[in-house]
Amino acid sequence: MTVTIYTQSSCSSSRKAIKWLKANDIPFTEKRITPSAFTLAQFKTILRMTENGTDDIIATNSNDFKALQLDVDQLSLQQLFELIQQYPRLLRSPIVKDEKRLQIGYNEIDIRRFIPRKVRAYELHTLQQKAIALD
Repeated sequence: MTVTIYTQSSCSSSRKAIKWLKANDIPFTEKRITPSAFTLAQFKTILRMTENGTDDIIATNSNDFKALQLDVDQLSLQQLFELIQQYPRLLRSPIVKDEKRLQIGYNEIDIRRFIPRKVRAYELHTLQQKAIALD
Protein backbone atom coordinates (compact mmCIF):
# COMPACT_ATOMS: atom_id res chain seq x y z
CA MET A 1 0.00 0.00 0.00
CA THR A 2 1.55 3.26 -1.08
CA VAL A 3 0.98 6.40 0.91
CA THR A 4 0.36 9.73 -0.78
CA ILE A 5 1.53 12.83 1.03
CA TYR A 6 0.40 16.28 -0.05
CA THR A 7 2.88 18.89 1.12
CA GLN A 8 3.51 22.63 1.19
CA SER A 9 7.06 23.65 0.29
CA SER A 10 7.62 25.86 3.34
CA CYS A 11 5.86 23.61 5.85
CA SER A 12 7.99 22.14 8.65
CA SER A 13 5.27 19.57 9.43
CA SER A 14 5.47 18.34 5.85
CA ARG A 15 9.22 17.92 6.15
CA LYS A 16 8.83 16.03 9.46
CA ALA A 17 6.23 13.68 7.96
CA ILE A 18 8.45 12.89 4.95
CA LYS A 19 11.41 12.28 7.24
CA TRP A 20 9.30 9.94 9.38
CA LEU A 21 7.99 8.00 6.36
CA LYS A 22 11.54 7.54 5.07
CA ALA A 23 12.86 6.49 8.50
CA ASN A 24 10.14 3.85 8.74
CA ASP A 25 10.64 2.55 5.18
CA ILE A 26 7.10 3.37 4.17
CA PRO A 27 6.77 3.84 0.40
CA PHE A 28 5.15 7.13 -0.48
CA THR A 29 4.43 9.50 -3.31
CA GLU A 30 4.85 13.19 -2.57
CA LYS A 31 2.59 15.70 -4.26
CA ARG A 32 2.89 19.42 -3.72
CA ILE A 33 -0.29 21.24 -2.85
CA THR A 34 -0.61 23.41 -5.93
CA PRO A 35 -3.60 24.60 -7.97
CA SER A 36 -3.51 21.28 -9.85
CA ALA A 37 -2.63 19.01 -6.90
CA PHE A 38 -5.86 17.05 -7.08
CA THR A 39 -9.12 16.80 -8.93
CA LEU A 40 -12.53 17.55 -7.51
CA ALA A 41 -13.09 13.80 -7.12
CA GLN A 42 -9.84 13.42 -5.13
CA PHE A 43 -10.80 16.43 -3.01
CA LYS A 44 -14.17 14.82 -2.25
CA THR A 45 -12.43 11.57 -1.32
CA ILE A 46 -10.22 13.42 1.16
CA LEU A 47 -13.25 15.20 2.65
CA ARG A 48 -15.12 11.88 3.02
CA MET A 49 -12.18 10.46 4.95
CA THR A 50 -12.13 13.30 7.49
CA GLU A 51 -13.93 13.17 10.80
CA ASN A 52 -15.02 16.82 10.76
CA GLY A 53 -15.15 17.69 7.06
CA THR A 54 -13.75 21.06 6.11
CA ASP A 55 -12.89 21.86 9.74
CA ASP A 56 -10.12 19.24 9.50
CA ILE A 57 -8.54 20.41 6.27
CA ILE A 58 -8.92 24.20 6.12
CA ALA A 59 -6.06 26.23 7.61
CA THR A 60 -8.13 28.85 9.38
CA ASN A 61 -4.98 30.47 10.77
CA SER A 62 -3.46 30.95 7.31
CA ASN A 63 -2.96 34.45 5.94
CA ASP A 64 -5.07 33.59 2.88
CA PHE A 65 -8.01 32.48 5.03
CA LYS A 66 -7.82 35.62 7.14
CA ALA A 67 -7.46 37.91 4.13
CA LEU A 68 -10.40 36.34 2.32
CA GLN A 69 -12.59 36.47 5.46
CA LEU A 70 -14.23 33.21 4.48
CA ASP A 71 -17.29 31.57 5.92
CA VAL A 72 -16.61 28.06 4.69
CA ASP A 73 -20.08 26.89 5.73
CA GLN A 74 -21.65 29.26 3.21
CA LEU A 75 -19.65 27.90 0.26
CA SER A 76 -20.68 25.06 -2.00
CA LEU A 77 -18.21 22.22 -2.40
CA GLN A 78 -17.44 23.43 -5.93
CA GLN A 79 -16.80 27.00 -4.70
CA LEU A 80 -14.51 25.74 -1.93
CA PHE A 81 -12.60 23.56 -4.38
CA GLU A 82 -12.14 26.51 -6.76
CA LEU A 83 -10.91 28.71 -3.88
CA ILE A 84 -8.41 26.04 -2.84
CA GLN A 85 -7.17 25.83 -6.42
CA GLN A 86 -6.68 29.58 -6.39
CA TYR A 87 -5.27 29.68 -2.83
CA PRO A 88 -3.62 26.29 -2.10
CA ARG A 89 -2.40 27.53 1.29
CA LEU A 90 -5.99 27.35 2.50
CA LEU A 91 -5.32 23.66 3.09
CA ARG A 92 -3.60 22.35 6.19
CA SER A 93 -0.54 20.29 5.49
CA PRO A 94 0.67 17.73 5.20
CA ILE A 95 -2.24 15.57 4.09
CA VAL A 96 -1.14 11.95 4.42
CA LYS A 97 -3.41 9.25 3.02
CA ASP A 98 -3.62 5.76 1.70
CA GLU A 99 -6.69 3.78 0.62
CA LYS A 100 -8.05 3.50 4.18
CA ARG A 101 -6.41 6.12 6.38
CA LEU A 102 -6.04 9.88 6.44
CA GLN A 103 -4.00 12.19 8.61
CA ILE A 104 -4.01 15.96 8.42
CA GLY A 105 -0.93 17.64 9.83
CA TYR A 106 1.94 15.84 11.50
CA ASN A 107 1.55 14.03 14.79
CA GLU A 108 4.29 11.53 15.67
CA ILE A 109 1.88 9.18 17.43
CA ASP A 110 -0.98 9.30 14.92
CA ILE A 111 1.23 8.84 11.86
CA ARG A 112 2.16 5.38 13.15
CA ARG A 113 -1.15 4.16 11.71
CA PHE A 114 0.65 4.05 8.36
CA ILE A 115 3.09 1.42 9.61
CA PRO A 116 1.96 -1.93 8.17
CA ARG A 117 -0.18 -3.98 10.56
CA LYS A 118 2.35 -6.86 10.68
CA VAL A 119 5.09 -4.49 11.84
CA ARG A 120 2.84 -2.93 14.48
CA ALA A 121 1.84 -6.39 15.73
CA TYR A 122 5.49 -7.43 15.94
CA GLU A 123 6.39 -4.24 17.85
CA LEU A 124 3.51 -4.82 20.27
CA HIS A 125 4.55 -8.43 20.82
CA THR A 126 8.15 -7.33 21.49
CA LEU A 127 6.99 -4.72 24.01
CA GLN A 128 4.76 -7.26 25.73
CA GLN A 129 7.66 -9.71 26.02
CA LYS A 130 9.84 -6.99 27.54
CA ALA A 131 7.09 -6.14 30.04
CA ILE A 132 6.77 -9.78 31.03
CA ALA A 133 10.55 -10.04 31.49
CA LEU A 134 10.47 -7.03 33.83
CA ASP A 135 7.86 -8.64 36.12
